[in-house]
Amino acid sequence: MMATNQAGPLKFGVFVPPQNVIGLNPTLAIRRAVALAEHLDQLGFDEVWFGEHHSGGAEIVASPELLIAAAAERTTHIKLGTGVISLPYHHPFQVAERMVQLSHQTKGRVMLGAGPGQLPTDAKMLGMEATQLRPRMEESLDVILRLLAGETVTAKSDWFTLQEAVLQLAPYGELPVSVVGTVSPSGPKLAGRHGLGLLSLAATDPTGNDQLPVHWDIVQEEAARNGHTVERGDWRLMGPMHVAETVDQAKRNCEYGLRWQYDYLSHITPSAIDVPESTGALADLLNETGRGVIGTPDMAAAQIQRLLDRSGGFGTYLFQGADFANWSDTLRSYELFAEEVIPRFNGHLGPVLGSYNHVLDETESNRSSTAAARVAAQEQWKREREAATTD
Repeated sequence: MMATNQAGPLKFGVFVPPQNVIGLNPTLAIRRAVALAEHLDQLGFDEVWFGEHHSGGAEIVASPELLIAAAAERTTHIKLGTGVISLPYHHPFQVAERMVQLSHQTKGRVMLGAGPGQLPTDAKMLGMEATQLRPRMEESLDVILRLLAGETVTAKSDWFTLQEAVLQLAPYGELPVSVVGTVSPSGPKLAGRHGLGLLSLAATDPTGNDQLPVHWDIVQEEAARNGHTVERGDWRLMGPMHVAETVDQAKRNCEYGLRWQYDYLSHITPSAIDVPESTGALADLLNETGRGVIGTPDMAAAQIQRLLDRSGGFGTYLFQGADFANWSDTLRSYELFAEEVIPRFNGHLGPVLGSYNHVLDETESNRSSTAAARVAAQEQWKREREAATTD
């Protein structure tokens, strides 16, 4: 088992593409993304990330910035991230401007997550080949970081131009930036090269899980080469999870959308799994291979500990925010996780258990002290009564 270099309490959040079962009222689906941020804020989750997609019908949010603006007015402490802005689809100056504006609207609660774009159908509609996306993302990211640092930028590529461009606003405060990583070294390379956070979205996929320690080594190597210091606290790992009071209940809840979600992914990614014929069989496959958790809070805690052991330590665990279950069961899953799992990893449960166990350890002393106090009270009452009668 690898030593866990956990620096401080683990944080928790949800990465919301979103992925909604086809047939759900799209207006309601968009509103629920904002409502979910409210729910997570009340439960004490640390962050929520909203995605950007333009085709497919299941991931219907085109602008994570708009959701962040709405959620910011309905939440108090939770941090709000773009998960992610697909940089090749936007002029880098406008991305930087919008994020700085959001940093003011949220008073410093916004985070920029950047990626190349996931769906080839998105790129095709915008006249791009999938092979162009990663290089364009790297070009754009470099410019955005320079702008956020307050530089005046003149740059020209085959798809954008800036002439003495400078932002008219500085960020409200710190504006954290993270990049997506999956299986290839591209994301870790960029994170280290620029000293950014890393969003490991394939952390529980067997191939992605195998690469976790390798990816962190790449981050550190690139950071050292470019004069940056990187922290494990800025590393986020994502995985599928739905919890209920029992495993059977979790499986029943996931009859709603678990198989649909994995079938949908099979049309997008070459690394998708063959989807079993039943929800129960799919849940068993996820649980047995470590790809996800469809089960209890104890199973969720064990999964997170496995990720800590495998990675050597990271900062935030992110749920995959997909419609595995219906709305009410999904809300309950997050609630149950907040009640029973989060306190095991954020340091809040330790003092409570310590105090509880101290009382148990002092059982005999507690009983004898309480019994003695009762006897003393009885004797005191007798003396007071006798004194009152004598008077």
